[in-house]
Amino acid sequence: MAEFVGPRLYSCCKCGNHVSLHDDIISKAFQGRHGRAFLFSHAMNIVVGPKEDRHLLTGLHTVADISCADCRELLGWKYERAYEASQKYKEGKYIFEKLKIVKENW
Repeated sequence: MAEFVGPRLYSCCKCGNHVSLHDDIISKAFQGRHGRAFLFSHAMNIVVGPKEDRHLLTGLHTVADISCADCRELLGWKYERAYEASQKYKEGKYIFEKLKIVKENW
């Protein structure tokens, strides 16, 4: 009998809490505070911090830091608003720093 394999997940690097699904990756070509980062359409089991304006590589954005809901490890940020028309696709999306998440069920 075949073993059931669940969805491929990404988890918090510190406590293993599931934070996103592999199928929700939009792009792996982003830059975070500490290197490579992934853009996701959805996130789970996170806490969204207060909104603030930040000058990022692609211009001014309103973002909110995101942390693991269990251990509060800072994982990345959520794009709340993009001021440039070419960046509007990021609104409502999540950046997870590659160093802060681990693969599960791969």
